[in-house]
Amino acid sequence: MQNNAELNYDKINETRQLRYLKPSKECLVAIDSDGCVFDAMGIKQRECFCPWMIACFGLQPVAEAARECKEFADLFSKTRGANRHKTIARILTELLPNHPKVKERGFKVPKFEYYCKWVNDPNSLLSNECIKQAIAKSNNLQEKNELQTAIDWSNKVNQAVADIVRNIAPFKYVRESLEKVSQKADIIICSATPTEALEREWAEHGIDKYVKVIAGQEMGTKAQHLAVMCEKYSRDKILMIGDAPGDQHAARKNGVLFYSINPGNEEMSWKRFHDQAFDKFIECKYAGTYENKILEEFEGYLPEIPPWQNEKILKLQPLYNQKP
Repeated sequence: MQNNAELNYDKINETRQLRYLKPSKECLVAIDSDGCVFDAMGIKQRECFCPWMIACFGLQPVAEAARECKEFADLFSKTRGANRHKTIARILTELLPNHPKVKERGFKVPKFEYYCKWVNDPNSLLSNECIKQAIAKSNNLQEKNELQTAIDWSNKVNQAVADIVRNIAPFKYVRESLEKVSQKADIIICSATPTEALEREWAEHGIDKYVKVIAGQEMGTKAQHLAVMCEKYSRDKILMIGDAPGDQHAARKNGVLFYSINPGNEEMSWKRFHDQAFDKFIECKYAGTYENKILEEFEGYLPEIPPWQNEKILKLQPLYNQKP
């Protein structure tokens, strides 16, 4: 018997693009988009996600702390690249309540308990469509209001992204890499970004022509995308490229290979992929020592502890605050 996640997953029409994909090559490369192909995460988080988070979730009295939490969670920590709702739940329940600026003001962070429960439900696909379904099924007014707040925020973010984020070129060596990969492997986009935004951004720069399927959040999680692909390709012939731990976890969950685009060092990462890593993948020399070296390097880029809780950083702060 299918669980709710599988039932919802099969109801989404776009999923057919993944399930009906016919391999044309023996190998598959699945690629994340934001922060991996495009240098768009910074502008999206700072100009689109964060302002509307503060407005919709009532965080105006602690806006500065909220911005610090959002940037840490989405750009500079091990939850970089996570689903937007996962990040909001983390901020509301973990990061913001423990931020010193919030404690100093005595601000009570809104709990949004029903929304966070929905986010943490393994049967939730964490898309706008699934929030609408949850609202329609609920008989609890508070739950409806919290979920409506979440979908209002998500819709405002999507509109802000459409209005603001444009002309963001791919990182150097991305286009060259796609051209090279397309000759020897199939390519799909494997992302938690809404499909509409992915289609627009990839088409804007003429690189959608290299891709067989654009899989966004409406088609399920990245792990689910890869699970479908594992039905069509051998696991040792699938390589996931991403810039966040969530991408690595999705790959590991499905037993496929992973290559990291390191945050802050994206150009070098893509050059190494183009010049070296992809060839090793095609030649079946990627797994093992080489991949372990890539993963060890990636591990050092994103911390778990925010700077306001890191004792080493806190000890240095008095030095920074001294007047010359």
